[in-house]
Amino acid sequence: MTSTNSPGYSAAQIGLHWLIAALVLVQLLFGESMVEVVDAAEEGGQASATDVLLSGVHYWAGIAILALVALRLVLRLTSGVQAPRPSSLVEWAASAMHWAFYALLFMVPISGLVALYINDEVGDIHSLAKPVFIVLVAAHAAAALYHQFIFKDGTLRRMLVPRS
Repeated sequence: MTSTNSPGYSAAQIGLHWLIAALVLVQLLFGESMVEVVDAAEEGGQASATDVLLSGVHYWAGIAILALVALRLVLRLTSGVQAPRPSSLVEWAASAMHWAFYALLFMVPISGLVALYINDEVGDIHSLAKPVFIVLVAAHAAAALYHQFIFKDGTLRRMLVPRS
């Protein structure tokens, strides 16, 4: 991965970050509809029209996340990120959190597809991602606010204003 001394991210990197964040929020809020539809089908019943609609949103948002994260990873590897401070525990933790996000953002949609098309038991594993995502998102947001108000190092600004 390349690093850059430029303070911030490109407009494409920032746009992808916030678009993926919005899609993950949609998944967290409405993902249970997919469970309702699958359960109704297994029990020979019929899910509500709302659950059917939201399960479709869940499906397509997951596909979009998978594609957008692949694009974001390519941009990260080719455009680089700001060079980390040497030997910083904070930078190590930030890097670990980012790579955990990338892993989840790939594995969760893939496990959902596997559960839907190949082995429905994988759906139980897929469902475990929700609390993990909630913890990671909360920690990520807290870290951004900590950087903004305690470190006052401009980290949050880098995710809002593209580098020039």
